[in-house]
Amino acid sequence: MADRIEIITHDDTVERELAMLAPALGADFHPYRNHVYRVLTYAMHFLGGDARWRETVAFALVYHDAGMWTDRALAYLEPSEVAAEAAQRARAPQLDAALLRAIIHWHHKVRAYRGPHESVVNAVRKADWIDASGGVVRKGLTKAKIAAVTQAIPVDGFPDILMRLAAELNGGRKMGGLWRVLSHVYKW
Repeated sequence: MADRIEIITHDDTVERELAMLAPALGADFHPYRNHVYRVLTYAMHFLGGDARWRETVAFALVYHDAGMWTDRALAYLEPSEVAAEAAQRARAPQLDAALLRAIIHWHHKVRAYRGPHESVVNAVRKADWIDASGGVVRKGLTKAKIAAVTQAIPVDGFPDILMRLAAELNGGRKMGGLWRVLSHVYKW
């Protein structure tokens, strides 16, 4: 890994695909957008900036949590995969559908993913863990790199949105919602 981190604040794929999700995201659009860019930044850092993976990673990240909004589901991995597959067929047939599914399906895996394209899937998995934990889980990144990313791409209350959704999508019961998320999207 390089000593510095290239912060990604614009990507054409992200912008195009997020525009398609904007109606479902509503007021959560900008915080989710920033989450996508922080995770993209970390993932591409773990991939050494290898440009051949950027479009695929960017595309997958737009959809990785989308099912919470598109299907109003706490068990959102499968709905997110379905949304990504439909979008991939319509606007990005050149992308590897199996890799997109793997990135989305395994992005909350606790232990390292083993399988096809494991370097790409694990880069995204580690990146999402960093952002979802607010930098508590660092996966080898320094606190300074994480601080630089969050300064350039603000969190904008994204963790609060996830807590709100956990309650909203579980009949107002936040803890029950959190348990449903943990039991349905986190994988060992």
